[in-house]
Amino acid sequence: MPELPEVETTRRGLAPHLEGAVVRAVLQRRDDLRWPIPPEVRAHLPGARIDAVRRRAKYLLLDTHAGSALLHLGMSGSLRVLPAATPVKTHDHVDLALDGGRVLRFNDPRRFGSLLWQAPGTTHALLQGLGPEPLSEDFDGEFLFERSRGRSASVKTFLMDQRIVVGVGNIYAAESLFKAGIHPLRAAGRVSRERYVALAAAVKEILAYAIQRGGTTLRDFISPDGAPGYFEQELWVYGRGGLPCKSCARTLKEEQIGQRTTVWCPHCQR
Repeated sequence: MPELPEVETTRRGLAPHLEGAVVRAVLQRRDDLRWPIPPEVRAHLPGARIDAVRRRAKYLLLDTHAGSALLHLGMSGSLRVLPAATPVKTHDHVDLALDGGRVLRFNDPRRFGSLLWQAPGTTHALLQGLGPEPLSEDFDGEFLFERSRGRSASVKTFLMDQRIVVGVGNIYAAESLFKAGIHPLRAAGRVSRERYVALAAAVKEILAYAIQRGGTTLRDFISPDGAPGYFEQELWVYGRGGLPCKSCARTLKEEQIGQRTTVWCPHCQR
């Protein structure tokens, strides 16, 4: 699934083409993706100008005076701004026809993505109860330390909890814990304030760098301009179980934590 850097890369790629554009029509080739597409999308988007393209966690929001289209890429979704005459492919499920002869096209082979609606002045149920953005000032080591007290779950599970902080998925949790030198199986409540300061700094640094590099090259993800991300070749632990640690050359361990594959170095992470 595309993680925060992939979604942010998509947002940054789309924003210059969408902000200020007027939606002329919504062309649906099916009525549902992961969930039914609500009728408000077709009722309110046509004629509305896109004022901003925002990201909240792994969701994209197209803000208009009438409300916001709420998009999630799922496992394999992509969004492209294309000439309206571009031939439609098999999995091109939705077009937002824009002024100037362009369309925003949502392609999703697995249909795990979504197109939903958020009314003005409201917060969609999927966005309620979320933690702070990891690159915001609200997220730091003191915040993690305070929220972790008394928690027996592993620090990796804690870090991936969207109620604690949004958008730190499996790849970036593993990489951040390695950079901070923290064993992913350590109980969250047994990590010190000092080490949480290092972990928060690692999360911010790694996510910011991954965004700069275009995200990781996942199996199905490519950025809005069609180019793959380039962060994958720089991963230290994710996907490298059984291989030598790039820091100490010892064999990296691999285990399932919360139904997700976790890789760490038993020497560098304590």
